[in-house]
Amino acid sequence: MFKKILIANRGEIAVRIIRACRELGIETVAVHSDVDRESLHVKLADHSVCIGPASASESYLNIPAIISAAEISGADAIHPGYGFLAENTHFADVCQSVGIRFIGPNAESIKMMGDKIEARKLVAKYGGIPMLPSSDGTVNPEDPTLLKVAKKIGYPIMVKARAGGGGKGMRVVYEEANLKNAIQAAQGEAKASFKEGGVYLEKYLENPRHVEVQVAGDVYGNVVSFPERDCSIQRRHQKLVEESPSPLFSDKLRKKIGKAARRAARAAKYVTVGTVEFLFDGKKEFYFLEMNTRIQVEHTVTEIVTGIDLVKEQIRLAAGEKLGYSKDDVKLFGHAIECRINAEDPERDFSPSPGQITHLVIPGGPGVRMDTHIYAGYKVPTHYDSLLGKVIVGSSRGREAAIVRMARALREFEIEGIKTTLPFLRKVMAHPAFKKGEFSTSFIEKYFSNNNGNGNGRK
Repeated sequence: MFKKILIANRGEIAVRIIRACRELGIETVAVHSDVDRESLHVKLADHSVCIGPASASESYLNIPAIISAAEISGADAIHPGYGFLAENTHFADVCQSVGIRFIGPNAESIKMMGDKIEARKLVAKYGGIPMLPSSDGTVNPEDPTLLKVAKKIGYPIMVKARAGGGGKGMRVVYEEANLKNAIQAAQGEAKASFKEGGVYLEKYLENPRHVEVQVAGDVYGNVVSFPERDCSIQRRHQKLVEESPSPLFSDKLRKKIGKAARRAARAAKYVTVGTVEFLFDGKKEFYFLEMNTRIQVEHTVTEIVTGIDLVKEQIRLAAGEKLGYSKDDVKLFGHAIECRINAEDPERDFSPSPGQITHLVIPGGPGVRMDTHIYAGYKVPTHYDSLLGKVIVGSSRGREAAIVRMARALREFEIEGIKTTLPFLRKVMAHPAFKKGEFSTSFIEKYFSNNNGNGNGRK
């Protein structure tokens, strides 16, 4: 097992990793930018190193600075969390070259699954998983065959970045006249976000459910899957509410999608913890979307319904330990829901709302968990993701009881000084469609039209 782990991240995920390490008896090193000196992860870690100014490109994305911090502090492993360098092939390669263990899959797996075009080909060939119609490779506005390819796929079409994630580099096109402009816009956004401007076309499935399956694999070839998570409540393709299990899934469908996820993981020779994502038509068919080669924000709901600490598992597996259990040993207990709390103003199209938190009351009580890095007096910076934390609830009495518990927790939660998504999330929990489990990725667009902000250009 590792003796000292450097966390190459910030915010609530850095705090989460530090807590897991502490329970495993592992020392931790926090890295931070100038503006994060007073952040909670810095206060909780055993050691800390400043790696640069506020700009992420000069700090949390600064590979030489992070490697130097690891070498100076004597860390024998680096945990990237999610975002930033978590799915950066070069970073994983550099870690290996200097003898520091990257807590995640190897660089080959990251590269393989990080390229959505190549991932589709691999999973289709070895996984036997249904795929939505798509272009064979990247497309360009001036390609003479573009319109023919699009017509064969059929409108509406999603223009998607071949790299990255988080809703960046994506545009929905409903008619031929808007296709070229959408491709140019997606290319520009992808280039700015991932330094890779390649995009491809994929059939856009209207009103789908977004369902994902957590997987874990060890160096001995063992792979397990966990109960599915439903992540359909989204804005701009970014998740706001996640739950497990999905209210639509039967035991039969759960077994089927779990088997598909394990096939995908084996196709990628996957080691440590990852997630296979699918689009579900709400009836009987699901389609491979992508694989995230890292821990997910919403890993918490899986932990609640299985009792398995996924961050500890990720560290154990990265250290070369065996899984120690099979898919049949993973049991589903009750229901869990997670709500992401962001420093955003829902009344202004979820625009960022940085500033100082002047008053804070964290919810608690039976079945309530809070993963966060904020505290009263904390100043939310303008330079990073707006996620402040997650409220997670679980109930052994099922989904309805979990919704009631989440509604209670959100009512208890008080944040003043900045705008947050709390008022919006309270409305989601109270909405009849959500309570009935009758929703899709278009939930916000359909029921909260003044908050849709998805920029898809549909009339």
